[in-house]
Amino acid sequence: MLEHLGSLPASLNSPSSGDPASAASLHNEHALWMQQVDITPFDFSYLGSLLQQAFADWQQQRSPAQDHAAMIFNVWNTEGVRVGDPYEDAVSMDVSLTVLRCLETGQEQTLRSSDQHGQFHLLALPLYSRSNKDMFAVFTALIYEPNPYETSEALVRSEASHYRTCFYRRFEYIFMTDLLHAHEQTAREEHRRSILFQIVQRMHDNMDVDTILDEVFGSMDYLYPTMRITLFMSQDQSSTNARIKPLLVHERGEDICVRSFMEGRLIVARSIDGENRITEVGLPLKGKQGIYGVFYIEMNDELMEESDLQLITMMADTAGTAFENAKLHEQSNMLIQELRLINDLTQRLNKSLQLMEIFQFAEQEMLGIFQAESCCILQLNDSTNQFEVMSSNVHQLTRQSFPNNYGIAGALYQSEEPLIMSNYRQHAQFPSQFMEQTKSLSLIASPVWVNGEVKCVIMLGHTQEQFFSYDNYRLLQMLVIHMGLALTNATLHAEVRRLANLDMLTGLYVRHYLDNVIHERQAHEFCGSLIVVDIDQFKQVNDTFGHQTGDQVLKQVSDIVVSSVRPEDICARWGGEELAIYMPQLGIRQALEYAETIRLRVSEETRPSVTVSSGIAEWSWMDEKVSVESLFYRADMALYQAKHGGRNRIVLEEQEVTR
Repeated sequence: MLEHLGSLPASLNSPSSGDPASAASLHNEHALWMQQVDITPFDFSYLGSLLQQAFADWQQQRSPAQDHAAMIFNVWNTEGVRVGDPYEDAVSMDVSLTVLRCLETGQEQTLRSSDQHGQFHLLALPLYSRSNKDMFAVFTALIYEPNPYETSEALVRSEASHYRTCFYRRFEYIFMTDLLHAHEQTAREEHRRSILFQIVQRMHDNMDVDTILDEVFGSMDYLYPTMRITLFMSQDQSSTNARIKPLLVHERGEDICVRSFMEGRLIVARSIDGENRITEVGLPLKGKQGIYGVFYIEMNDELMEESDLQLITMMADTAGTAFENAKLHEQSNMLIQELRLINDLTQRLNKSLQLMEIFQFAEQEMLGIFQAESCCILQLNDSTNQFEVMSSNVHQLTRQSFPNNYGIAGALYQSEEPLIMSNYRQHAQFPSQFMEQTKSLSLIASPVWVNGEVKCVIMLGHTQEQFFSYDNYRLLQMLVIHMGLALTNATLHAEVRRLANLDMLTGLYVRHYLDNVIHERQAHEFCGSLIVVDIDQFKQVNDTFGHQTGDQVLKQVSDIVVSSVRPEDICARWGGEELAIYMPQLGIRQALEYAETIRLRVSEETRPSVTVSSGIAEWSWMDEKVSVESLFYRADMALYQAKHGGRNRIVLEEQEVTR
């Protein structure tokens, strides 16, 4: 019946005037409009209750006369079912067939028959709609003798017309009731749409995740004050709002929130707890890229209509889109900050080619970037196969070493994977002095790759539980890549410098490196000795055995020299077949003993056998002139005397020692 709403008069929505003439005119307009409203054949199957109500109204309004006593009236629907007075005695088959013929032909039908009450005439009159004259019912009257049929027929037609009037009054009443209800629904929907529009506008005007979630709670509280709502978030989203909680899928089983999250749709569950009716709703917070959480809504003793579910679904969809946009905006800003941070850190790391400076700078930067309370950077020593603490703000760990299978560093070295830990006390599978000394609960740690191998480990701790986020975890992985590159560059630079200071044939230092070391030592130490060693008749070895054998002899003598002196002594190739040994903090008489060991071993161990001559000089802080040039000059003069004094001997400056 509500398909006629499209033809409503404009005055129906207009306020009535205080003028009586205007009010009367408006009333007439409404009356004329209502007279044009009609039923259609689509309504016939739903008219049963309306026909019955109209029959009751007709019975109350008519004033039956004496001659009505022998008449029985009734009404039949378009399916031939009696609806006027269903509690009347059963009718004969002839009466039913007469009604059906009236429905089929659309014309009046009469019947003369009898029943337990006596002889009667039946008059069946079709009832037509206002507009299209469609038959929607049959009005019947049983006229028992001795009532004259001709006189009663006019009365029956009058009663049928009266019934039709009662029917349309009841129809207009129901129509207007539905119309007012529709208007109320429309007004309520308009109000809801207005609120939803304001909510959507406020949400999309914001690019702050927490503000959007607070807006959702505030809007739902305003629309549904008795509703209890909680948001279970599935991702790393920290919030001060007490109604936002983590969605722990593995702990909740198959409850309504988990189902809504997994299936990505609205789920409604209704139950009865004693005398209370409980409605539970699981509503996903989702955007185009995924599902971020579930709204859990609970209401007692209230039924949530379909329109309410549609409204909160639209609010949740809007919130999901706005949340996703804000999250993407937040992540974009974070990515920009991370790129700037990485660029700045990389530039500053690469400014230094000293390993210790890089370690110390990285420690300070990591503490500031992640707001950590403690930091420790360890490096693997290839010779000892242990991790050594290179830089840390934890003083108890300074200069300590640990086996490469111990603690967090050992775990990262074995797995080659980064690590995040929310509570060390609950989840630790290995001991850690770093965590114990700092009393940290939260940890992020990562291996650092240098030249394709794990050579370092960086650990960051905090005493607060769940302090580090997965964004921190991801950022640390990016930063350690650049830290590894800086360490690789510094390592390569150190190796290049080392190679630049080494003689490729003998493996000894070159002369300019020895010059620099002696110069630096003379500025800080008290004394030192220099031994200059020359292979006797080395040209004859080359001429006799060839230059390749000569190189082997030079290498043999160099190895004997290195293995005969102290670890802190510096051995260098002074030039050609001449070698030099600087012995810091050692006097000339002590240096003589080492020189003699070298002389004896060379004559015994070299093949082909050769001998060496040596000159030794010393310096002391008490000398009038302390310089590298003076020291080399005096040692060279002593060697000259040894060579011209017969070879295979050692000469001290200004004196000779023959062995």
